[in-house]
Amino acid sequence: MKNHMTSVFHGVVDHAAFCSGLQTAINQVTSGGVFVGDNIFTFSRNLSFLDDEVLMSAFNKYAETDVEKSSLWRYSVLAWAAKRTMGLDGDLVECACYKGVSARIVADYVDLNATKKSIYLYDLFEHEDGMAHHDMPEHGENLYENVKKRFSGIQNAKITKGEVPQILHEIAPQNISFLHLDLNNVEAETAALEFFWDRVLPGGSIVFDDYGWLGYKRQQTAECAWLSERGYQALELPTGQGLVIK
Repeated sequence: MKNHMTSVFHGVVDHAAFCSGLQTAINQVTSGGVFVGDNIFTFSRNLSFLDDEVLMSAFNKYAETDVEKSSLWRYSVLAWAAKRTMGLDGDLVECACYKGVSARIVADYVDLNATKKSIYLYDLFEHEDGMAHHDMPEHGENLYENVKKRFSGIQNAKITKGEVPQILHEIAPQNISFLHLDLNNVEAETAALEFFWDRVLPGGSIVFDDYGWLGYKRQQTAECAWLSERGYQALELPTGQGLVIK
């Protein structure tokens, strides 16, 4: 039975003590099927994504940091959500892409180059004091070019630097089959949802990265209300993501 174990957990007071307690718990597991990391601890699970050779090949190629390696379950959700829409005519969209790791895993997983679809990626790529979103370790003047290099082998990658939602009025697909929102900001994310909603085709997938995380409760509250007005409800996943099938 395969396991996937990392030591990345967010919001703990004493990381060493927390991991020691986890190890004590893991030592009591006899069945295997253990997933540890990204604020998830579960066992006796099939963890079927570990047997998905295409997904794991892309994951092992692009997930480099401990945080990225801990996010495997999230990547598997994105891969599933994108793949199920390959029969639709729309394009793939991600706001905000940061380093482009999740988007590149998705692009490889669905073999984007073998389709007529494009993937649109948006991000500020830099952080300045006063910006609404929090900074990330690799925000900086080189990040935009680094993401372009990461997607150099993808023919239809549209990587755009700019603020959401303003930049969407300059470049955005008309039809969308897969939408991933990871903006870490309630105003920007609901504005992006408003902009893209009518462009997401029936049967399209929408994934909210922050939906189930307590630190982004304001986003969940706003998105729940927004979706409810249109007769939809997101499914909160153990990964912290929210999933909507339009």
